[in-house]
Amino acid sequence: MRRSEINRLIKNAKLFFKRRKFLLPPFAYFTPDDWARIISSKSLYKKYKGIIDNNLGWDLTDFGLGNFKKYGLLLFTLRNGRPNGKGKKYCEKIMIAEKGQKTPMHFHYLKTEDIINRGGGRLFIKLFASKGKKLDFQKKIKIEIDSIVHIVKPGEIVVLEPGQSITVAPRVYHEFWSDKRVLIGEVSTVNDDKTDNIFLEKVGRFPKIIEDEKPLHLLCNEYKKAKKFLK
Repeated sequence: MRRSEINRLIKNAKLFFKRRKFLLPPFAYFTPDDWARIISSKSLYKKYKGIIDNNLGWDLTDFGLGNFKKYGLLLFTLRNGRPNGKGKKYCEKIMIAEKGQKTPMHFHYLKTEDIINRGGGRLFIKLFASKGKKLDFQKKIKIEIDSIVHIVKPGEIVVLEPGQSITVAPRVYHEFWSDKRVLIGEVSTVNDDKTDNIFLEKVGRFPKIIEDEKPLHLLCNEYKKAKKFLK
């Protein structure tokens, strides 16, 4: 992806968050220059270590498929703990799914999550139990929608209206998309992107970026590289 495209997506996301009355923390507005100063100062680095080490902040993925419009997700991680069990035991994200944009089928070994439709349109979630790393076409799945237990068939699509949420247990395959631009919340146990995201098909994580302009804001995996964006 081009950096100019990522800048445009983040700029539009900030406007969408504002329209939906979802307020972001101050570090959401830090510039690359701000992060370069933080990385260069021992005292500032110590102050913001929790943000840096836990990958809080702007996040964007095209799942390595090179077609963000079809397969992609924009996220902002607000809080998270460490996979080693230190610190917080929970994670919170706010996300934007564009109309028809899909997050591919995946499950988590450890993470239990609530996926919340925060408004804008309907959210569609397709579910399967896992059989090893494959789909189980026989086993039914127990889920909770707004804490009410439901049993769904393999491959069944659950529709979340604005305000509704679904609890997805570990090892339950799920993919989701929307009929309009939707604001999505996620509240979960600690998020570990390195080892706990198991996709049905081979995908990537962060996009390969063509640097055609300076970043508006750094992605959460770029803080330690902030100095390279200084001019």
